[in-house]
Amino acid sequence: MTTFQIVALYAALNLILACILMLRVGSQRLNKKVSLGDGGDQDLFARIRAHGNFIETAPLALIGLFALAMMNGHVLALHIFGALFFLGRLLHAQGMAQAGANGKGRGLGAMATLLTFLGTGFYLLYLVFTFNIA
Repeated sequence: MTTFQIVALYAALNLILACILMLRVGSQRLNKKVSLGDGGDQDLFARIRAHGNFIETAPLALIGLFALAMMNGHVLALHIFGALFFLGRLLHAQGMAQAGANGKGRGLGAMATLLTFLGTGFYLLYLVFTFNIA
């Protein structure tokens, strides 16, 4: 697998997850007959925030993976950061789906996302300052 195929793999998985989170919001809106906002429904609010949090973080993670591919980052690093982010977002969504949005997955998912960002960021800095053009 090339580095760009690896990025495409994780982009595809995250696109599918985005659709699932979107559908979860839409189905709750239909069930509760809420067109805008959350209508005071805590379950709908949690689904909106799970989707929103994903939308807030996924672009940064995917930009980081793409930058690693452009800098010829190691394929193992791409898989580690791509898989860690995707797993983190799955855990976060699962935790948000628990009563009161306090499932264990929420914290684990947030930590996995943070580790992905830090790992990708520091590895990118390393590659930037050690990149040899010749």
